[in-house]
Amino acid sequence: MDTKALEGFLAGVERRAFRIAMMGVRNEDAALDLVQEAMMRLAEKYADRSPEEWPMLFQRILQNAILDHHRRQKVRRAWVSLFGDLRPKADEDSEPGSEPDEADLMPDEQADGPEQSLARQKLRQHLESAIADLPIRQQQAFLLRYWEGLDIAQTAQAMGCSEGSVKTHCFRAVKALGESLAFLKPELED
Repeated sequence: MDTKALEGFLAGVERRAFRIAMMGVRNEDAALDLVQEAMMRLAEKYADRSPEEWPMLFQRILQNAILDHHRRQKVRRAWVSLFGDLRPKADEDSEPGSEPDEADLMPDEQADGPEQSLARQKLRQHLESAIADLPIRQQQAFLLRYWEGLDIAQTAQAMGCSEGSVKTHCFRAVKALGESLAFLKPELED
């Protein structure tokens, strides 16, 4: 096992993995936990594999962690809604359900001027929101293919599905994002 090579790989993938997890769960703390969990699993279970296998294994582990997070949240919401009426009235106001602050997830770009900078910021925020709103499998396929640059076979392996499913998920994601951006286009041109 080459510990230095594994550490280098994990350091190189950490930032992109956080962006993917952040878009997947929309919570900075949960995203950090998921990335750390994926890194630990890779180190514990697959450190003896060849370094060429690590990117696919890591993406598969991360995507499974995101799916598991969503499953846990779904179960938690079901229990909360089932037993929500049993909660004392004083507790209802103690935990507001606010969204986490939006993090700047995309690389900074040099602005030509204030108008272009504002338009770029609006587009980036809208795109991040649109990606986060995609169904989880479409989101995974889109991010792995177009953000991480994996090919269809690698994406299918990372997601644990067929290449045809990847193509379908990517097509639907791109179509939904295109429609979302087309809706935003008149606003950006103002």
